[in-house]
Amino acid sequence: MRAPHENVATVLVDPAVLHELEVHLMTLDLRLWPIATAPICADGPRRAFQVRRRMLESRRGAWDDAAAWTPVWVSFGESWYDGDEPLPWSAHQVLWRTLDQYADHVRYRLGLGGVPPLRVPRERTA
Repeated sequence: MRAPHENVATVLVDPAVLHELEVHLMTLDLRLWPIATAPICADGPRRAFQVRRRMLESRRGAWDDAAAWTPVWVSFGESWYDGDEPLPWSAHQVLWRTLDQYADHVRYRLGLGGVPPLRVPRERTA
C-alpha cells in the first residue's frame, strides 16, 4: 500500500514574482510551498538545492536562466478534492493555465509528483 501523499507540481519561480504568484494561487485554493522552508523537509535548503539542480540539468542548458530561482511545490487546497476521489482534471487545468500566465518567470514540467502531506496550520477556536 502506498504511503499517504499529496499531489504537487514542482516549479522554479523567479524571486521577483514569487509573492505575486503565491497570492494569485491562493485565490484559486492552490498553495505555494518554497521547498527550502517546507515543513516536511528535515534539511529544506539542501533539498531545494537538489531539486533545482536536477530540474536544471534535465533541460541541458535550456533553463540556465533559472539557476538562482526558488524551487517550490504547488499543492491543491481542500476545495479541489471530493473525499477520496482522485484530483479532478479541472484542478490540473487551472494550475497549468495559471503558471502559463507567468511563463517568463516560471519553469516546470507538466505532471504532478507526490510528497508527504503538507499540513496547513489551522486557527484554534475557543
